[in-house]
Amino acid sequence: MLRPMLRAKIHGATVTRSDLRYEGSITIDAGLLEKADIRPYEQVQVSNLMNGERFETYVIAGGAGEICLNGPTARKGAVGDKLMIFAYCLLSEEEQASHAPRIFVMDEQNRVKREGKL
Repeated sequence: MLRPMLRAKIHGATVTRSDLRYEGSITIDAGLLEKADIRPYEQVQVSNLMNGERFETYVIAGGAGEICLNGPTARKGAVGDKLMIFAYCLLSEEEQASHAPRIFVMDEQNRVKREGKL
């Protein structure tokens, strides 16, 4: 049986921009995406620590330190809000036994302050 399991968590990312006119998605620093092994157009779940909003969208690679809510997701938060971004994977029973999600704790400028395994 395959189960959806947390693969990577970006903790405390700060929204730097909001673009309501864009067609939709979340823009995330390309370097951070590479570290977290999250690919452009991959589905992610996002939770806003400031207002409790939770939504799913897809990722677009952006510039250094960039976290931008695009299109309808721009209504889910404001510049300065703190986000949790979750990426999942499907794992077999055997894979689950040794799986440990990676976590990336961010600083105020959206740089990785600490990384490790949960």
